[in-house]
Amino acid sequence: MPRSKRSKLVTLAQTDKKGRENKDRIFDEIRESLDTYRFVWIFYLDDVRTPVLQQIRQDWNGSKLILGKKRVLEKSLGDTVEEEYKENLSKFSKLISGVSGLLFTNEDVDTVKQYFEAYSKADYCRAGSKSPIDFTIPEGIVYSRGGEIPTEDDVPMSHSLEATLRNKYKIPTKIQSGKIVLAEPYHVVAKGETLDVRKALILKQFGVAAAEFKVRAKAYYDGESSEFQVVNINIEEDEE
Repeated sequence: MPRSKRSKLVTLAQTDKKGRENKDRIFDEIRESLDTYRFVWIFYLDDVRTPVLQQIRQDWNGSKLILGKKRVLEKSLGDTVEEEYKENLSKFSKLISGVSGLLFTNEDVDTVKQYFEAYSKADYCRAGSKSPIDFTIPEGIVYSRGGEIPTEDDVPMSHSLEATLRNKYKIPTKIQSGKIVLAEPYHVVAKGETLDVRKALILKQFGVAAAEFKVRAKAYYDGESSEFQVVNINIEEDEE
């Protein structure tokens, strides 16, 4: 009688005690979830922010979301035919890339697909990305949204931030009658220009959430059929 895959001993990489305990915890959670839920989905989380992740967890209350580094997730699913926990999981695990998440659920495939396709969240642009907008701070009193909304709907930026604007962000501001002012418009970034750290921080300072975060789902595995399907939801061709 062949030996069950579930009884195999898998060795994780050596690490310090705390790190090893965390790897063991993730390993056990994944194996338990593979027995509890029918489907497991791979999605990529390199750029996810904590509030977004918390919302996704809330949306999938009743399912199980596990995050981890590539190697830990691969080993937990099984990265070889000999060590895979269920049939074809070693092939499935090779689709994990960078910081990934595993969503274990009993929801049908169409429901999960529709969620991933529809989910969108406004986000701050990151350094190294291309600016989706032109942004110029108007001359005169500096408002908290930097001219992105009508002044009657905005408020002047607190005078306590003037030194930050001038020294940290190199914006030529000054205090006049207790207000931060600019003698002339200050151009921050052009649409399509690659953002450096300073410009990305300026956009964030003015509350310009011009980027969009979408869930990038790669594939799902069906525990009943032991088959997996690549879906590439919100994934660019060069990531496939």
